[in-house]
Amino acid sequence: MSRRPVRRRRSSRPRKQKGSDLQFLLMIGLVGAVASSLIASVASWVAEHPWVFALPAIAAAGMGAVGVYLQRKEARRDAIRAQGLRYSAEHLDGLHYTQFEYAVRDLMYRDGCRDAQQVGRGGDQGADVKATDPHGRRWVIQCKHRKDGVRGSAVGSPDLFVLNGTGRQVHGGDVLVMLTNSRFSKPALEFAESQSLHLVDRQLLAQWASGSRPLWELLRSVPPPRKPTSLS
Repeated sequence: MSRRPVRRRRSSRPRKQKGSDLQFLLMIGLVGAVASSLIASVASWVAEHPWVFALPAIAAAGMGAVGVYLQRKEARRDAIRAQGLRYSAEHLDGLHYTQFEYAVRDLMYRDGCRDAQQVGRGGDQGADVKATDPHGRRWVIQCKHRKDGVRGSAVGSPDLFVLNGTGRQVHGGDVLVMLTNSRFSKPALEFAESQSLHLVDRQLLAQWASGSRPLWELLRSVPPPRKPTSLS
């Protein structure tokens, strides 16, 4: 007997409906028409109001003016605070050693060193405060705070060795100062004199902090002005 030919099964996939495609195309066309109309309206409005392009520049200029005003206002406040800045020796005794360094920085700022900064931290290489005075001299100050004030331990020559070794070579200092709210040992006094280092003990610190004269007017043998600056 001969076999009947096997009939192929029709695919169960639904045929694409031309109606759905037509609806999709109509929707795309409608969206495009609306978008074109909106763009044309915006372009027409901008053409009638060209000043709109100046708004970003006006806003930027306004923000810049406000920033300058705030900076000047803060500068005036700093100047007022600096003029009346005074510290007693007892107040300095009660500070944390980091606060003590900031107080010294503020006193240098009071005296006209606008770039005075506190830099003391681990590995500071002998500098806690650095500043440039109005005569162009670079100051490098090492601070030694004692909780007990004058009754605390004296600052010895080993501390001066560090300042002497790094103050000029590393920090570029013209005036190297060791400052304390206590006192200095005899070897420290002798070493400082031999190396042209400046020492500020409790008595001199109290005179400077509670008065109005800059530190360079209270120290002896300060180097001459390096060069005129904008602060002179």
